[in-house]
Formats: sequence, C-alpha cells, structure tokens
Amino acid sequence: MSAAAPAAPGLFDCRDAYVRTVEALAADDARIVAVVNDSVGSSKLGTFRDRFPDRLVNVGIAEQNMVGVGAGLANGGKIPFVSGAACFLTARALEQIKVDVAYSNANVKLCGISSGVAYGELGATHHSIEDLAWLRPLRNLTVIVPSDPAETAAAIRAAAAFEGPVFIRISRMPVPELDHPATFEIGKAEVLRDGNDVTLIATGTLVHRALAAADALAAEGISARVVNMATITPLDETTILAAARETGAIVTAEEHVVRGGLGGAVAETVATRHPVPMRIIGFDGFQPTGSAEWMMERAGLTAEGIAAAARELVGLKA
Repeated sequence: MSAAAPAAPGLFDCRDAYVRTVEALAADDARIVAVVNDSVGSSKLGTFRDRFPDRLVNVGIAEQNMVGVGAGLANGGKIPFVSGAACFLTARALEQIKVDVAYSNANVKLCGISSGVAYGELGATHHSIEDLAWLRPLRNLTVIVPSDPAETAAAIRAAAAFEGPVFIRISRMPVPELDHPATFEIGKAEVLRDGNDVTLIATGTLVHRALAAADALAAEGISARVVNMATITPLDETTILAAARETGAIVTAEEHVVRGGLGGAVAETVATRHPVPMRIIGFDGFQPTGSAEWMMERAGLTAEGIAAAARELVGLKA
C-alpha cells in the first residue's frame, strides 16, 4: 500500500493519536495486546511491536483468522486491539465480526485503519465506504467514527474501558484539531455549534467541513447547528430529534456511501419519530481511482457541498 504523504501544517493523521494511546494504555495494562494482518506499517504499530514484542500477533494477510484470534484472546482475558485496513477488516472478515465478536459479545476492539477513501489511488478494492452499513445492524457492536486526533485518542481510551465489542473507524486523511467538550462519552453526540435554521450532522473527516459550511452560511444570515455524531451505534437519538424539532431540517455528511451509514441512521430516526426535510451527502456507489481529496470534491463532500444542501433545505422552509 502506498505511503501517506506528510500532513500539511495544522493537519494531523489520526493514526498517530491511535498508536500513542494504545501504547500508553498497554504500558499500564498488561491485558492489552495488538493483532494485525501484516499491517504493522500501515497501522503505525512499529513502536508498539518494539516495546511489547510478546504482545503483538501478526497473522499475515488473513483477516478472518485475525478477528478469530482477537476473539480467542478476549475469551482468555486479554483486551485485543485488532488492527487492519478498514476495507479488508470489515469486508473479508464480516462473518467473523458478526459471529465471533458481535454475536459472542467478545471484548474485542476492532480498529479499521485508513478508512473511507484514504487509499484513493489504489482504487475501489481499497475504498472502505460501505463499512458502516455492514456493521450498524450487528447487535452488541459499538461503532465509533472519530473526527480528529484528540477524539481518536479519547475514543480509544473509552473503547478500552468499555466491556464489549467496539469498532473504531480511524482515518489517515489529514484533519485539523477541533474544540471538543472535556470528555468523550460513547453514544453521546457533540453540539459543536448552535443554530436555528438547519442542522448539519457529520461524522469523521466531514466534521471540520461541516463547521466551515456553517461559517459560510452564517455570512449569508443562515444559522446552522453543527453536530458531531462520533458514535454511530448506539445512536444519540435525543440530539437528532431535538435538531429536527428545533431547526426543522437536517443535512448529514459522511465519508461513506449514502445508503446505510450515518445518513441512513438519522433518516430512520427522523422518519419514524419526527419527519423533517433531509439531505444525505456521501458517495453514490463505487468510486473511481484518484486522490482522496479529488473524490471528496467530486462527491460534494466539501464545505460548499454541505452549505449548498443546507441552502436548499432552508429555501424549502421559506
């Protein structure tokens, strides 16, 4: 897999926060181990391997086996962080995630590295833009999509302390640091900006773009609420319904296909409990080969794309 380009000033790779946090946790808790699929480099777990050589298991390119090994370690009292490229971890090992982890309620922490279209130049086989749709229906599986390095670190700590299976979607696409509340709570959304005219609900790499969209809309006199929905399962329905009641329109944005991800989850809640106009921004099916940024722009996953959808909804309300 191609090496990631250095992040521009002010932008950060969430994998760095991931490995720093796992190493710090492992230093204090001998139960923490890592399981990888020949992905020490792409997961940035080289220093973990050097510090804890007896606590990293490399199964090779065998994702189903990797998840099974993680489940076995959890059954033996360990806290395994099963780490691999999100596209392969979720697609190749979906049955093992379903049966060995979710159905068995095993204390496994699944870490989908380089999620979304981060491996853009390697083509559709390496894009991980369907993973939330595959994982959301699995009972017992908590699904978290952090927005920046600080939230990634907080999510890893929360996952380690949580008794049960967790999937954390970890981006390598450079993102800025955001201002978050003091604590990270699984299942609780963050209202990063209040507003009355429309709500922008985003997750992962789209959160900072939603904030930029809100800035642009404010300059036009449109008051946009911005919600960071880091936990996809369990979903913070209270915050969603409050947004529906108080702003009357919702735009969702995610680095995922438009079917079955964050937008689908929000739509299920809104449609059955407080219907309001919605727009779901994401990818429409398989994507071509190209840079991640080019694909994001092509799909309208930009601040302007989010703002345009919000303007449309506000116009419908007028």
